[in-house]
Amino acid sequence: MAAITVGDFRITLVRAGSYRWDGGVMFGVVPKTLWSKHQAPDELNRVEAGLNCYVVEDGESRILIETGIGVRHDSVTRERIGMPDPPGLVEVLAEHGFEADSIDLVINTHLHWDHVGGNTLGEGDRVVPAFPNARYVTQAGELEHARERHPRDAVSYRSINYEPLVATGTMQLLDKPSTEVHGGVYVDVARGHNRDMMVVRVDSDGESYIHLADLAPFSAQVTPTWVSGFDLFPLDTIASKTAILRRCADRGTWCSFGHDPKVAFAKIAVEEGKWGVRQSLS
Repeated sequence: MAAITVGDFRITLVRAGSYRWDGGVMFGVVPKTLWSKHQAPDELNRVEAGLNCYVVEDGESRILIETGIGVRHDSVTRERIGMPDPPGLVEVLAEHGFEADSIDLVINTHLHWDHVGGNTLGEGDRVVPAFPNARYVTQAGELEHARERHPRDAVSYRSINYEPLVATGTMQLLDKPSTEVHGGVYVDVARGHNRDMMVVRVDSDGESYIHLADLAPFSAQVTPTWVSGFDLFPLDTIASKTAILRRCADRGTWCSFGHDPKVAFAKIAVEEGKWGVRQSLS
């Protein structure tokens, strides 16, 4: 169980399994001869994508970043994504010592199904929060886009993962480009993957950490031009990554990635225009 300390905070990776998706889509216009050196594809050209969730603790509060893929998938979907028996996030967290009722805040960087699938549970005919004592947060603009059901990415949104939380006021909708959601914990809009996706930033005692979510799903994508084919605004992805990762390199910031199945945390280096990982934990 990989973990780092950042000032007063301890940040722990809890990987809620992994699934498989087409490598060409995951890495966009990057040639397969390059990306396959980092993520080897299977016979269907799918690469493994981790469902990376992070628990952030400061001794008083416990914050969960992302909730994974969930278990509401039919057999056809499970076969397509190479995940025959998706684990329940609540159970995975408990195995790591994090009980569901101990979570105070859930951060949904965006509302795609593979990042919020563990938000809710079925309880008879009711849908209830998986983390009963938690406040959930996401961007208001992200919910607005999810409700538009645009043909480009409507398949990425499943209302059962968030609408019941909105209806009860359990989910707080943010409307600023940067918000401090807990002392020392910030969410910053980083346009690219979509319009309103957020990255999560922790600053404490001169140390820092940032969860990049799908701005850089894999550690190989710290090179700003390595952009996913899912990104709605690829030029903005490049701009956002360049600005954020340059600051990370300058400050020695620990970073984490939305889907890397091997790397839990990494520090970034940029030298003579070349980007890469200079230190990592798995």
